[in-house]
Amino acid sequence: MDPQARQGKGVRRDARPQPGSLAPPFFPGLVAQLFVVVHAERQTRRGAVTKEAPTLPRRRLGRTELDIPVVPFGTLGFSNSFGFVRDEDAVGLIRHAISLGANHFDCSRCYGDSMRKLGLALREIPRQDIIITGRLCCHSDAPWGGYGGAGEADYSAERAVRDVEDQLVLLGTDYFDGVMIHDPNRIEPTLARAGSLAGLLQLKARGLVRNVGYGMEPHDFHLQAIATGDVDLLLCFNDYNLVRQTAADTILPAATAADVGVLNGWSILRGLLTGVDIDEVRTQRRHRGNDDAEAARAYWNWCREEQIDLLQLAIQFCLREKRIHGNPIGSLNKEQLEANIRAASTPLDESVWTSFQERFGIVV
Repeated sequence: MDPQARQGKGVRRDARPQPGSLAPPFFPGLVAQLFVVVHAERQTRRGAVTKEAPTLPRRRLGRTELDIPVVPFGTLGFSNSFGFVRDEDAVGLIRHAISLGANHFDCSRCYGDSMRKLGLALREIPRQDIIITGRLCCHSDAPWGGYGGAGEADYSAERAVRDVEDQLVLLGTDYFDGVMIHDPNRIEPTLARAGSLAGLLQLKARGLVRNVGYGMEPHDFHLQAIATGDVDLLLCFNDYNLVRQTAADTILPAATAADVGVLNGWSILRGLLTGVDIDEVRTQRRHRGNDDAEAARAYWNWCREEQIDLLQLAIQFCLREKRIHGNPIGSLNKEQLEANIRAASTPLDESVWTSFQERFGIVV
């Protein structure tokens, strides 16, 4: 465990988790936490995925100095958004993830009731054994900046402080390892003198948040945030996976130059790159209105022809980009969790990447 993560005071046993605000059935700005649909165990032609769970690799998360698993656990997986998960099952899933090395939990208040469930697990797990990154939601003027409001979020420093303090009570812990401003509609008010980032920096000075940053999609927003010199970590999404790699030209160079830790959302493209039948999932609401399903189909077909596990290909593709430090993925159950970890822990043979480059023209 990273020395920085061992400096906390542990869990406040007297803190009572409170119900979190529920998110709607569809999340237009989701980052990094779409679950993997259970797929059958398959032996691949090269770089076989086995039933045993090998060691999960870890990487330094930039200047945070946190040592994180390359596939952090996205808590949306047990938020009831993709199927009901009982409290005891969520706690068991969290403990199982830790036992497999996936001890970084990337959470958000607007991910259903997942923070409450994580708080239940924290009653039984030493705080120093896990890494928790959270969010300051800025989706709308709904309570705590959640989804569903008609107006703009409160970008004030005061709101940021109050929100994070409340989240710590909800979790029953003393600090976040990192908090990211989540999906602001505009970047300018978050960067204002008394804006959201200033509030997170106040919390950092008090030791309640150890690292601060942003989780959002617009590249120009990320570049402006990095330019402040105050950002320790970021989460980009929907811009580095098999289908698109636009972050490689903008966000990743800037983040690397500033030693900012990078988390990459949608490495499996909201479940499309897991090996599931494309026709079965393309009609789901989260895949409507774009061409991602058809783009994913090309990889799905190629993997079937080459006897390669698509989930393994998708995750290993992202892992070959060393400027990305973690790829958060949510899991609904232990089977999904173990599939993700096996895929992340089992490199493919270099001959696969040679064939991949010849077929798709993507240099890896």
